[in-house]
Amino acid sequence: MSVIKDIKQERINLRLKPEAKALLERAASFEGKTVSSFILTSAMTTAEKTVQEHEVMRLNTKDSEAFLEALSKPVQLNKKLLDAFEEHDQRVTSR
Repeated sequence: MSVIKDIKQERINLRLKPEAKALLERAASFEGKTVSSFILTSAMTTAEKTVQEHEVMRLNTKDSEAFLEALSKPVQLNKKLLDAFEEHDQRVTSR
């Protein structure tokens, strides 16, 4: 039976004050983790939350209904938007 291991190739180094290191070591020991594992788990949790906050839009019922109603209406191009499209066509060339 062969065992396949995840090969970790990326590395991040940190410089920190002795007090910060001691706190991380203490917290990691409470959870029975290595300092690296503790830091990675904590950082990944925070990173996922941060990405979620920036990529996901949550709407209440009223705002959700208004958003869907706006999407269902036909697009009305005003003069500023038409001018922007024309300027884009003059400045940008497709390859």
